[in-house]
Amino acid sequence: MTVPGLDLDRLAARLSDAGVTDGPLTAELIEGGKSNLTYIVRDGVRTVVVRRPPLGHVLATAHDMGREFRVMGALQDTDVPVPRMYHFCDDAEVVGAPFYVMEYVEGTPTRLTPEVGEHLADVLARLHVIDPAEVGLGDFGRPEGFLDRQVRRWKRQLDASRSREVAGIDELFARLAGDVPASGPPAIVHGDFKLGNTLIRDGKVAAVLDWEMSTLGDPLTDLALFLLYADFSDLDVGAVGGAVGGAVGGAVGGAVGGEVGGEVDVAALAARYAERSGRDTSRLGWYVGLACFKLAVITEGIHFRFTQGLTVGDGFAGIGDIVAPLVERGLREV
Repeated sequence: MTVPGLDLDRLAARLSDAGVTDGPLTAELIEGGKSNLTYIVRDGVRTVVVRRPPLGHVLATAHDMGREFRVMGALQDTDVPVPRMYHFCDDAEVVGAPFYVMEYVEGTPTRLTPEVGEHLADVLARLHVIDPAEVGLGDFGRPEGFLDRQVRRWKRQLDASRSREVAGIDELFARLAGDVPASGPPAIVHGDFKLGNTLIRDGKVAAVLDWEMSTLGDPLTDLALFLLYADFSDLDVGAVGGAVGGAVGGAVGGAVGGEVGGEVDVAALAARYAERSGRDTSRLGWYVGLACFKLAVITEGIHFRFTQGLTVGDGFAGIGDIVAPLVERGLREV
């Protein structure tokens, strides 16, 4: 059996030595592309999940297997549901890159209903009340100056993908840079918290996945991005078309489409989070503005690559139409 990105014979030998699996393996790629590759692996008795970076040359910092393994391992005995970690291998000779093995958790695709939204907000609050040092993550990031670095980072990304004038986007940056809030106590930040990065079972979060962007920083960046994902229908991008929604859902990691529809009360979710986390959300508008800026820059980058003929697949022709509503929403918030 041949599976792209996995040498099953070498993997079987490694996992057998580690006591994770026993005997020959079969594997199924369940998530591929430019994100990390995720496989369901079976030995005939046990089922586990293997995760490795994409094929080809990638930036190690963008696909840090050790980082994901470490943060989920630190959280597995907390109130934040994550898969149990079984094994980490930094020997690239085994499958061609570092990889880790984790528990297989069952979950089903679902819409962002009010019930699911409330549970997501509760899980996010539980993540953000954890003292990083108490779970061995006191050195997991650099929380000092976190927000300033975020604003500068996405401005650099914007400058690297400019191909047209985008009304208001520089004004949005200027407003963000000119009025950066003072952060509260740092927390473990997921970096891309949304329905699409969780497994849902019986209306509740069975596991939070995709921790490759996690760090220590200002937790309200997680909250704002989660609320923006939940409220994307407010941006009136329906004219863009279903095909583009699907393309963005994949290319931006599900940021636009799939889980949205205006079914949840985002103000109630924000209040619920604030109550359970004890965080001051009085400047939440600035954070939502930053989330809009981030997604606008990501989407503009995809639009730029489309104009250069560098995107693969259908549905990208109208993706640039999503940028303006994001910028407009950001300007209303900041």
